[in-house]
Amino acid sequence: MLDHHGDWHEHPELDKLADRSEKFLSTAYRHMVRTRAFDDEATSLQRQGELALWPPCQGQEGIQVGSALATPREDFVVPSYREHGVADVRGLALEKLIGVFRGVHHGGWDSASHNFHIYTFVIAAHLPHAVGRAMALQQDRRRVLATDARSVVTYFGDGSTSQGDANEALVFAASAKAPVVFICQNNGWAISVPTAVQSVVPIVQRPGGFGIPALRVDGNDPVASFAATKLALEHVHSGRGPFFIEAVTYRMGAHTTSDDPTRYRTDAEESYWAERCPIARTEKALRRHYGVGDEFFADVAADADALRRRVREYTRSLSAGDVEQMFDHVYASDHLQVEADRRTWRADGAAIDALAKEAGR
Repeated sequence: MLDHHGDWHEHPELDKLADRSEKFLSTAYRHMVRTRAFDDEATSLQRQGELALWPPCQGQEGIQVGSALATPREDFVVPSYREHGVADVRGLALEKLIGVFRGVHHGGWDSASHNFHIYTFVIAAHLPHAVGRAMALQQDRRRVLATDARSVVTYFGDGSTSQGDANEALVFAASAKAPVVFICQNNGWAISVPTAVQSVVPIVQRPGGFGIPALRVDGNDPVASFAATKLALEHVHSGRGPFFIEAVTYRMGAHTTSDDPTRYRTDAEESYWAERCPIARTEKALRRHYGVGDEFFADVAADADALRRRVREYTRSLSAGDVEQMFDHVYASDHLQVEADRRTWRADGAAIDALAKEAGR
């Protein structure tokens, strides 16, 4: 709908749901630039030894920001570990994402405050959680319990579709007609394994085997990503069950900072996708179609620079958290085994402290 030259194209299904306004493009552009700046800063901090690891999302800002802008605030988002752009749109202070990568706590934010779940690092493990939450929404409605949420939106990569958890989530979602939107960010690579090796058919064809309708969209186009998510949410909110979006995008950076993509990707491939950057195409559209000038882009750049400084200062201010937090929120209510583990931890810690004190005499 918005190509990499900044030109518009019609789409028979999505035109009526698309937002091509200057306001939408300006908002999407700001979020994407902020996400890119945050991503770059976090990568630099990891290279300086400030973070244990970092998963960049460079290149995937179009699908993340476009879909997040389409998702109602009251609906719940279950991310994987790379949805930094979604977090920004949801209103989460991006520096809050840093703590878990610095190893000072297990989450970093209250998921209920922004209806944005904490990150999950086990590939595809969050997808059954997302479906379970969607099924819980169904139960709430059946019991006439008050809830503003109508659906769950969950994000994952193409590599996740090879996992058992992903397939089990699709089975349960289809069987229960759960109100969940699956957004697969097909960035071309599961670490070093290309998508063509993972799936002999396009990923968009696979949900059909579960009875779930699916749509493939240009994930580097925030306008198409917004419209596709609107379409999916209309389907889900009407009680017709889950919907699957395959967003074709590209991971312009490494899988994580422990990865070296030059070992398995060519310069030509990376150059091809760099020309299709979602930020660059949105800037072209704003300048060409709406005459947006340098003042706006300078303001966005200044906003991004301020975010960089805030993230850097916040990261270096973090100190080790309370280790006992690992026992909190494991279950919704008190659990005998967890409390026994907590007591054992305390006893072992006291014994270690006593030995250290004795050794220091």
